Amino acid sequence: MPRPLLAPPCKGWTEDLPYPDTPATIAASLGEKSPNHQDLVYLEIPRTLGWAREIMALLSLPSIAFALLISYVMKMSFESRDVERLFIGLLFFAYEIWASALFIRMSLSPPRDEPLRFNRARKKIYAYNFRYCWWNPFATWKVKAVCYDWSQVRAERWSQNGALPNGGGVIKWGVMLSIVAPGTNNVIDRFHLSTMGLDQHVWAYVCTYMQQGPSALPPPGEPKDHNDVLWCEFALRLAPKVHWPAEMDLESRTSP
Repeated sequence: MPRPLLAPPCKGWTEDLPYPDTPATIAASLGEKSPNHQDLVYLEIPRTLGWAREIMALLSLPSIAFALLISYVMKMSFESRDVERLFIGLLFFAYEIWASALFIRMSLSPPRDEPLRFNRARKKIYAYNFRYCWWNPFATWKVKAVCYDWSQVRAERWSQNGALPNGGGVIKWGVMLSIVAPGTNNVIDRFHLSTMGLDQHVWAYVCTYMQQGPSALPPPGEPKDHNDVLWCEFALRLAPKVHWPAEMDLESRTSP
C-alpha cells in the first residue's frame, strides 16, 4: 500500500502526484475554467469560491432570523424571571450569532480570487493565499502572498468529509500544493491548487506549462479579470479586490 512521501502528509491524503519535473501522463486540463493569463513568461490560474459565496450569504439569513427570535424569547423570560429558559436562550443566541458571523465573513471576507502564478522564466510559483480560522469569525483574517522555487513544489490528492455550522456535511476533495524545504520532504507551507475540480488534470496542466510552455497546452479560453463580477453576484461585489504586493506583482509577471 502506498505511503505518503511528505512529512507530514496533508489532511485526508490519498495519493502523491508526480514530481514537478515529471512529464504528465494524463490530459492537461482546467475543465470549464480558463487561465486569468497565459503567455511565454507566466501562467495565472484562478481559485475562486464561485457561487459558494452567495450560498453562504443566504445561509446567514436563517441564523440571523433565529437570533432575533431567540432575543425576543429571552426578553420574555427575563420579564417572567424564568432563569432556566433565559440561560438556554443565551446559549442558543450565542450559537446563532457565531453561525451568522461565520457565514457572513466566509462570504464577504475572502478576496474575489486567490490566483496562483507560475513563472516559467524564473521557475517560481507565486500564491495569493487567504488565511482564516474557520471556527473563529472574530479572528484576524488576511491575505498572505508568498513565493517559492518551482523545485520545492509537491502535489497531493486529498479527500475528506466536511461539516457545516448548521449541522450539514459535504464530501470534499482536491489537490494540495505542498512546499518542501530544499533537499528534503519536510513541508514548510501548504495551499490548495484545486478543490472539487479536475484534481490531477489541473496539476498536469501546470506541470506541462512549466516544462514545455503554452504551445504544449490546449488553446485557452477567453481570459477573465477576477475583479470583474456579474451584477447578480452580490456577495462577490462586496468582497475585496485582488491586490498583489507591488514588487511581487512585477516580479511574477516578468523574466529575470
